[in-house]
Amino acid sequence: MSRYIATRAIRGAHALVNEAEVMLQRALAEKGPDTPIAFPNTAYYLPVIYGMTGDRVETIGQLQPVLRHARELLHPIPAPQRWTPYLGETLDSGMATLLAAEAIEALRYCYGLQPEAMSELTLQGSTGGTFTSPDNGRGSGANGHLNGPIDDIQLRTWGIQLVDGRMPGFAAIVGAAKSNEVAVKIIRELQRRNILCFLSGNVNGRSIIHQLLEEGVELGYDTYTVPFGTDTISAIYALGFAVRSALTFGGLKGGMAREILLYNRERVFAFVLALGEVDDLKYAAAAGAINFGFPVIADTVIPEILPTGITAYEHVVSMPFDEIKASDDLERAELLVQKCIEVRGVKVRVADVPVPVPYGSAFEGEVVRKADMRVEFGGKYSRCFEYLYMAGLDEVTDGKIEVIGPTYQHIEPQGHMDLGIVVQVAGRQMQKDFEPVLERQIHYFINGASGIQHIGQRDIAWIRISNAAADKGFDLEHFGRILHARFHSDFGAIVDKVQVTLYTEPDMIQHWLARAREAYDYRNRRLQDLVDDAVDEFYSCTLCQSFAPDHVCIVSPERLGLCGAYNWLDCKASYSINPTGPNQPIKLGTLLDPKKGFWTGINQYAKSASHGTVEQVSMYSIMDSPMTACGCFECIVMLIPEANGVMVVSREDTSMTPAGMTFSTLAGMAGGGLQTPGVMGIGKFYLVSPKFISADGGLKRVVWLSSVLKEGMADELRAAAAREGDPDLLEKIADERYVTTVEELLAWLEEHNHPALLMEPIF
Repeated sequence: MSRYIATRAIRGAHALVNEAEVMLQRALAEKGPDTPIAFPNTAYYLPVIYGMTGDRVETIGQLQPVLRHARELLHPIPAPQRWTPYLGETLDSGMATLLAAEAIEALRYCYGLQPEAMSELTLQGSTGGTFTSPDNGRGSGANGHLNGPIDDIQLRTWGIQLVDGRMPGFAAIVGAAKSNEVAVKIIRELQRRNILCFLSGNVNGRSIIHQLLEEGVELGYDTYTVPFGTDTISAIYALGFAVRSALTFGGLKGGMAREILLYNRERVFAFVLALGEVDDLKYAAAAGAINFGFPVIADTVIPEILPTGITAYEHVVSMPFDEIKASDDLERAELLVQKCIEVRGVKVRVADVPVPVPYGSAFEGEVVRKADMRVEFGGKYSRCFEYLYMAGLDEVTDGKIEVIGPTYQHIEPQGHMDLGIVVQVAGRQMQKDFEPVLERQIHYFINGASGIQHIGQRDIAWIRISNAAADKGFDLEHFGRILHARFHSDFGAIVDKVQVTLYTEPDMIQHWLARAREAYDYRNRRLQDLVDDAVDEFYSCTLCQSFAPDHVCIVSPERLGLCGAYNWLDCKASYSINPTGPNQPIKLGTLLDPKKGFWTGINQYAKSASHGTVEQVSMYSIMDSPMTACGCFECIVMLIPEANGVMVVSREDTSMTPAGMTFSTLAGMAGGGLQTPGVMGIGKFYLVSPKFISADGGLKRVVWLSSVLKEGMADELRAAAAREGDPDLLEKIADERYVTTVEELLAWLEEHNHPALLMEPIF
């Protein structure tokens, strides 16, 4: 262990704990010990403090024992004349640094200093870069401010990407790169590999955040590049994200420090990339990260720490930027990123997509605003549709891409035109049932291109090409290149040939649109006929076991996965593609209880796959042995006993519920592989299934529903309500705009004659 690193880290820890103590005393005097303290839209209190100590900090006064504990973790600065291992002392001091940093950031919130404000000049950048508010109106941050902590809604949104490997890990980048061009190259290399980037820190007042904004790089949740703040302390939010991953997906509890740290070492693939000069505070923060099993890679000359078992491989790696053997700085940046991935052992899947713009899942949520738009297809002024169908092997020419009609070059800037995307696939293992499964992937595949925005599917698709993408040569044929490459990469086990035709010629668009709509109608009727009673096997989904080891999701024709991303046909296709993968057929066996949905085969599988944690699973009840959840669920269903019904809370809803808890707090009860009667995570479209908690009364039991679901699924919910014999049910269900307490809920139900009041007791 390096005495130099130990000295710098321990010295930095002492300084930060001192700063936190001074700030706390000031806050106690000015605001009082009972002043509430919290990070917005996050559960688990102050997460690092809660995870490491079990202390639920909700007021300023409750920080006092936390900082006393941080003080106890500090060790004397190593003496120059005596050699000791230093590693334990350094790690303790690193943990003290994290506790003090989180306390400081929480106190800054009390004073209105977080999220960190940036000037309008800095935000816009010298070449038009922007920081897109990551909260999408949810209240966690705003334009003109950096992000602050990741809110729980986004944590769960990323959850499925973390568990299915689309997002293999995250990088906490601290400091500033050698140049703006190097900063952009580092981020693009990480985005290309779909690695989440957390940005913080500075070197002599200059941050990588400034560098990216000046180069026009869009920052925010949508692009996997989240700026926390321009000081080193803001890196605590990255470690908070790691702790909350363990609590949310791993079923761990506050105070289980050792288990949380081991969980992160084994399951959360993260690393710290320190750019530029490393000062005492950065050494101290790095020591804190090493506790989590996250290695530190620096682009300057610093002592290295070889493996001792804390991290999987090296602890601290020095890779001086100017000494990297390469032809230029951009190649050096690429090799630096490769070294980071190698040291942490991140498992990366990169599809080779031949397009003239950066490509990867990091760009899937990118927004192309009208001012930045070259052309759009679909939306308000034009028609865009996409249609995929199976054809014979001799009917498809693999790799053939045609554009029938003019391209967009003749369209005025910010103009629009009609577009039809028709994909023919052929394969010996291909089945007609897989057509809608593959067609749905078009959205994700096209969205992976930087500067391209894709919304919707079928005949309501809406695509925009940005000026930047157009300037780089992106044309209509590149949609075909993307689809050809990705279908072969992701579905090569069932797809042998892919041919793509793009139509802009009006008569051909009308011809193929009519044909596509016939197929859409057939598929809709086919899915309606696909019910649980018509099959003899359901499918497992164990993707989330990479984060929630004891959770098992069971997918049936009438119950999609709780993440909302996988239905029965998806799982069937997945099994055909990868017979040893996470989606396995489960033979139902003997039906034990048709009302609650108990089968011998389901129970046997659940017990085995959950390592004995779950004895049995009911497919249709929330009250008796409900299905477990990992944390990726779209909604939470929870019993409201006073109302003889249940409420359904969307993960997009940050408001207070009649249960006296927000979604974030409720999620702690529903996730982590726990089986809790009366609480269940679901995919939102399970709400309109005839099997939705059918053993407990079905849709008529819903007494409160987040308005985002009531409005976004209004047509589907009304159809389901009519099927249940109460076509006006949606108007009888309360939401957060009118009801936030049990008392208000009961009054609402009485006033609107909700059927739950007359149903038999739910338990």
